Amino acid sequence: MSENTADAPAIAAIRPATAESNTTFAILVSLSVCHLLNDMNQSLVPALYPILKDAYQLDFAQIGMITLAFQLTASMLQPVVGYITDKHPQPYSLPIAMACSLIGLLLLAVADSYPVILVSAALVGIGSSVFHPESSRVARMASGGRYGFAQSLFQLGGSTGSAIGPLLAAFIVVPRGQGSVAWFSAAALLAMALLTYVSVWYSRHPAMAARRGKRAVAAPAASPWPRSTIVTALTVVLLLLFSKNVYTSSLSSYYTFYLIEKFQVSVQSAQLHLFVFLGAVAVGTFAGGPIGDRFGRKPVIWFSILGAFPFALMLPYAGLMWTGVLSVLIGLIMASAFSAIIVYAQELLPGRVGMVAGMMFGFSFGLGGLGAAALGRVADVTGIELVYKAVSFLPLIGLLTAFLPNIEKRR
Repeated sequence: MSENTADAPAIAAIRPATAESNTTFAILVSLSVCHLLNDMNQSLVPALYPILKDAYQLDFAQIGMITLAFQLTASMLQPVVGYITDKHPQPYSLPIAMACSLIGLLLLAVADSYPVILVSAALVGIGSSVFHPESSRVARMASGGRYGFAQSLFQLGGSTGSAIGPLLAAFIVVPRGQGSVAWFSAAALLAMALLTYVSVWYSRHPAMAARRGKRAVAAPAASPWPRSTIVTALTVVLLLLFSKNVYTSSLSSYYTFYLIEKFQVSVQSAQLHLFVFLGAVAVGTFAGGPIGDRFGRKPVIWFSILGAFPFALMLPYAGLMWTGVLSVLIGLIMASAFSAIIVYAQELLPGRVGMVAGMMFGFSFGLGGLGAAALGRVADVTGIELVYKAVSFLPLIGLLTAFLPNIEKRR
């Protein structure tokens, strides 16, 4: 009797930890579905580029500026949103963010001038600036300790949505015109309903209850790593994101134009090729997180960025069939880095989950936008094919992974 009584506190202490370790799949799946719907709608912007280019007589530089308007608003605001919500979480900001994207989408459907197109793209970007860091925080809260898996499942929705967008554009928007973009407002409304459910769960989470009970914001946990280690790691991570996102931006923004110009395929055929590439990105995105949970983040980062280099180098010299095959291999390998990079950075700076997620997502969007704008200007002067030859060397920056500190050894 006395022995069982002595063990009771230990058993009571174990039970909450065991319950907490169970991943909250309903929330993770809801976030993933919302990420799918959000990024599906966002991917309609680049999918519209061939239509907008012909309708408004745009050059590649102007196309790049549309990408910049969307991605720069997202990149500039995301770290700020993450920093603020680390201190003052805003559970119901998620459906509000989706409402902002909905307004941008409807405005894009009726836009009749280039400036209005830029404004609508910027509104979609503002919605992303709130959605991504807060959703990433909730995914980590619902992970049960399986941080890589939770981030990968969340990212899988976004990558799948990005892949579906061009496919829907090929069969709905291209035949029916710019106004058909308004049909996708139904997806945004569904996402708003799901995010309201997620926000209710978020507001009732024990961490939020603890904050309300204290009526004060606790200081974020201090990082166990020296300042020099943190600065070195973040510098390398941002350079790796530069390599990854500028290259993938060259594919997602100009791949259809590249296929049409080099192989004289139809717009619908080019959109199908883009769908296949983005589908490979979705699969690679999901694979990276669980593999990182098992084998460590750094090996995944090594393989994902540097491993794509030989295929990127061959891509500009391949025929149509091999271009499709190589783009799939590049998408699979390179996409596996993102979830691993986010979790690595969050472990480097514990207590700064929102700020780190905002910085990673924001830097990715910003680099993608700046890269698209710069590559568009180069393509106007030299041709799109030469651009693909030049950017094929970007994955070599993956060699900098050697300078990432091995922080996982001290877990």
